[in-house]
Amino acid sequence: MGQHFLVDLNIARKICDSLSGGLRTDAATGEQRPVDVLEVGCGMGVLTQFLLQRDDVVTWGAEIDTESVEYLHVHYPQFTPRLMEGDFLKMDLRSLFPEGLKVIGNFPYNISSQIFFKVLEYRDLIPECVGMIQKEVAVRLAEPPGSKEYGILSVLLQAWYDIEYLFTVGEKVFNPPPKVKSAVIRLKRNGVKQLDCDEQLFVKVVKASFGQRRKMIRNSLKSVFGDFGGAEHEFFTRRAEQLSVADFVNLTNWVAEHRQ
Repeated sequence: MGQHFLVDLNIARKICDSLSGGLRTDAATGEQRPVDVLEVGCGMGVLTQFLLQRDDVVTWGAEIDTESVEYLHVHYPQFTPRLMEGDFLKMDLRSLFPEGLKVIGNFPYNISSQIFFKVLEYRDLIPECVGMIQKEVAVRLAEPPGSKEYGILSVLLQAWYDIEYLFTVGEKVFNPPPKVKSAVIRLKRNGVKQLDCDEQLFVKVVKASFGQRRKMIRNSLKSVFGDFGGAEHEFFTRRAEQLSVADFVNLTNWVAEHRQ
């Protein structure tokens, strides 16, 4: 299932320590209580055990593998009421955590991008996310404009989150060892409540711009939006990886005005 189980407890503790805790006001009672944290893919509980030791978070789990769920029930019975068996990607986080949540996990490599798209979908509820993923994906997400690694998910995440590349993790601390290095990154919501453009169109413009990476913006957008009646934009002679989030906001407003 794309899962490599972390067996180095020092690394596990370091990952858990990278996530901030804190208190929030319970909407029903008005009392202060620890923030909710959802661990995605608990596996055999290597991260879970350290999260459960903390008194500044309430730890929940999402695990799709039946054997892992059974193992966790036996070894962490106090966790059982908050362990949800099922696919995180299909969960309605708004009904489960209406007051918000933080997300953490040793994310399966084959769905890590989908997990981050899910975080984006619920960005108003998720102020922070810490995840271990494939190193090259981590680099891509944290890279600034101008890098060859900078791409669609880099722009979309950086529009709403500050992204920190925390540390690299070698292959030997996993069972089975992956063929690539891993890395831990942290996303924290920035101050942007709403982009200064049509946000749905922004996503379409970003995806279209990177749709043909080697082409200039003019040609990439033309294949999706048409030729804009011959109108030109200052970014048309540049490539997508050269544009910042602010540039894409600017371009989105221009497309909204000029598309036919």
